Amino acid sequence: MSRLHVRPRTDHGQVIHITPQSAGWRHVGFDVHKLAPGDHAAAAAGNREVCLVLVSGKARVKAAGRDFGVLGERMTPFEGKPHAVYVPGGADWRVEAASDLTLAVCSAPSGGSKHPARHIAPQDMGQETRGKGTNVRYVTNILPEDAPADSLLVVEVLTPGGHTSSYPPHKHDQDNLPAESLLEETYYHRLNPAQGFAFQRVYTDDRSLDEAIVVEDGSVVMVPRGYHPVAAIHGYDLYYLNVMAGPRRTWKFHNAREHEWLMKA
Repeated sequence: MSRLHVRPRTDHGQVIHITPQSAGWRHVGFDVHKLAPGDHAAAAAGNREVCLVLVSGKARVKAAGRDFGVLGERMTPFEGKPHAVYVPGGADWRVEAASDLTLAVCSAPSGGSKHPARHIAPQDMGQETRGKGTNVRYVTNILPEDAPADSLLVVEVLTPGGHTSSYPPHKHDQDNLPAESLLEETYYHRLNPAQGFAFQRVYTDDRSLDEAIVVEDGSVVMVPRGYHPVAAIHGYDLYYLNVMAGPRRTWKFHNAREHEWLMKA
């Protein structure tokens, strides 16, 4: 099994747990909690900032001494936009499920800038369509680089069945601005219907890293470096939640040269 592929370890509670230590990198942490009504998840952010994303379901969210009330509208990640809450480093947070809930906890090092905790409402999230033909996918920017944060970049993407995504292949593994930024990345995948599957390849130019991964509902692919295209198969729509972080908070990527002609086709 690929060391880059993390499958859910249970079907309830903390089902995904990725730390910089377990991933073998420096920045991104990612957890998923699946909770029943009345269940809760809580933690202290410590020296990391956190973005809580309600992937599906409703929950009461408290963070940094504030009660944000019951948030959430969509019952599936394949409809509408999520609710999210930004939690600065040094703060506590608590989420209590008001319905069946899938909660993503995205984290990265805090720079100590003390941005206030805030609710990121669906109407505050920009949406865009990328690509053409069978490369079309739909992007929701939850925590983009023009929003206040120290390290985190968070985005979700819906790729229709039969389409490709994160394509043409691109990478962001060199601290070489303005041409390219160094960003670690996780992909949290969901399938509709849930019994489907998709494919993701993670590879470098010299092929010292070259892995093709069969993605199933609820699994995570870690991208420490290299290109990372995704393909959704016919009949199954693919959702993924991306978390990125690195030494500098900007997304500058480099396309694989042999496939760059697709940008002009």
